[in-house]
Amino acid sequence: MYKLRGHHLFCLLGYRGMGYSEEYVENMTRLHQTLRDNPKTLIQLVKGPDQLCEKYPNSGKYHCQDDNIYERDAAILEKMELKIGQILNWEDIESCIQKFVVPSDIQIVCETCSWRSYGVCEEGIQEIHEGKGLREVK
Repeated sequence: MYKLRGHHLFCLLGYRGMGYSEEYVENMTRLHQTLRDNPKTLIQLVKGPDQLCEKYPNSGKYHCQDDNIYERDAAILEKMELKIGQILNWEDIESCIQKFVVPSDIQIVCETCSWRSYGVCEEGIQEIHEGKGLREVK
């Protein structure tokens, strides 16, 4: 079982192999591939730093504890009608995305995210709506 915070549910949709450091990318790629290969993988929703934050580089400010990140987590979970502590599998998370999220939500919920300008998260949401699942990372 993986422990994930709210906004990482969206980050996984837009993940294309880019990240903050080599170690972070390796960790994210491993999780992303696990969810692609086995959508029944269990996820526990947590408040605050999770298994992806563990590999965030130690250089500079540790953004995983920023108030705006906590606010983004809460907004995403609220939008998807999910709660901290809940355990569900990845395919159930994809179902919640199909039911409650549209690509344009990224512009609002993730307004301050530095990755938003790439447009990959909107693409990821659209692909979930089309039943394609997570995109292969090469």
